[in-house]
Amino acid sequence: MSDHAVLHVKGRVLVGPDDVRDELWVVGGRVAYDRPVGTAADDVRTVEGWALPGLVDAHCHVGLDAHGPVDAATAEKQALTDREIGALLLRDAGSPSDTHWIDDRDDLPKIIRAGRHIARTRRYIRNYAHEIEPDELVAYVAQEARRGDGWVKLVGDWIDRDAGDLTACWPRDAVRAAIAEAHRLGARVTAHCFAEDSLRDLVEAGIDCIEHATGLTEDTIPLFAERGVAIVPTLVNIATFPDLAAGGEKKFPRWSGHMRRLHARRYDTVRAAYDAGIPVFAGTDAGGSLPHGLVAAEIVELTRAGIPALDALSATTWGAREWLGRPGLTEGAPADLVVYGADPREDVRVLAAPRRVVLNGLVVG
Repeated sequence: MSDHAVLHVKGRVLVGPDDVRDELWVVGGRVAYDRPVGTAADDVRTVEGWALPGLVDAHCHVGLDAHGPVDAATAEKQALTDREIGALLLRDAGSPSDTHWIDDRDDLPKIIRAGRHIARTRRYIRNYAHEIEPDELVAYVAQEARRGDGWVKLVGDWIDRDAGDLTACWPRDAVRAAIAEAHRLGARVTAHCFAEDSLRDLVEAGIDCIEHATGLTEDTIPLFAERGVAIVPTLVNIATFPDLAAGGEKKFPRWSGHMRRLHARRYDTVRAAYDAGIPVFAGTDAGGSLPHGLVAAEIVELTRAGIPALDALSATTWGAREWLGRPGLTEGAPADLVVYGADPREDVRVLAAPRRVVLNGLVVG
């Protein structure tokens, strides 16, 4: 299709959970719902099927691998892998690499960055984060708020080698001051949290989101719901907990046992959060030890946890885009959409096999 050709998407266009239309047009890279006047038939490309807004991976890491920052060519491959599965909007939940060059590429997914992780000294994966002490937290949060795209990422808990288990990384007063500073600068704050202990302090300090959230309990779930704090469960990452536990069994048996318990109850935790009204969004944690392109698998995992298919779809489409402040398939919006051969509302496994991927109005896959 040339840059000037019109794309006609017909079949079932899932504009929203309660808004299904028969067709849309893509003109000049933008969504339109009226046939463009004067368009010649031979200048129209038609795609048929079930269309969704471009999928959202709300927790991934472009420019990062298991060892730290990667070069631009590797970051490009990561972004292209996400594009192939239809993930066209990525929230990069912490990366040491500067990937702003991707913003100039119309053929790569759009990225919302959270700057670089902010962790306690020697309390996170080597080469990933700024590793600092609590008296520096406000300054580093301000720095990353200015470098990111409206988000800042803290490491809320990690293994404490002296305790032999997961413990909270930050004093209550430090996170309260840091989150207040981020909000003053117009940024939202999220935090990596596996365990239980850090959650209440972070939520009461005003945090906006928790990543993983495996430590939610019947005591903290009502607090999350009351404050409207979202979670991104990253269940495809939580699936790795048993292997991690096995690897640390000899040196940190308490930590290993804890990780196994968090894994064993993962589906119950997510379903309890959903039932309580906590916003749940889809993220994969790709880019560390996991490959990119896993968002379809994450939606399947959300349904295994008991989230209804339509709400699981919303966690990666309509609801996720609204949460991140980005448009879906609204009139005049950038035409970022994915077309499938069958109805994803009937079987979310359809997401693993897109028929067409359209980014900025161009068919790219």
